[in-house]
Amino acid sequence: VQLVESGGSSVQPGGSLRVSCTGSGLRFADHAIGWFRQAPGDKLEPVSCISSQTSSIYYDDSVKGRFTISSDNAKNLLTLQMNDLKPEDTAVYVCAVGRAAYGLCSWDYRGQGTQVTVSS
Repeated sequence: VQLVESGGSSVQPGGSLRVSCTGSGLRFADHAIGWFRQAPGDKLEPVSCISSQTSSIYYDDSVKGRFTISSDNAKNLLTLQMNDLKPEDTAVYVCAVGRAAYGLCSWDYRGQGTQVTVSS
């Protein structure tokens, strides 16, 4: 299983960014998939997760109304559209895949991550 993130960058507060994750070795349609983030000194935290099997979507309260997760299962592609970015969104964003039966944001495999920095 391989998960590769892309799209991280530096952006000013209030700006937008889209990060993407492509997967190989498994089918996104058969798993719960999601975006997590880890700021320096913090643990990995779920940002948004989605499951086609259960038709469920989760957003952390801190990103509700600003971030949108989407999955193209035919392409094994997961994206996170991030709008109105804030400095506290600065983190490494990691794509992860797990079994929906163990929880929407559970994960067994993860990528290396892509850095998102929000600063003026």
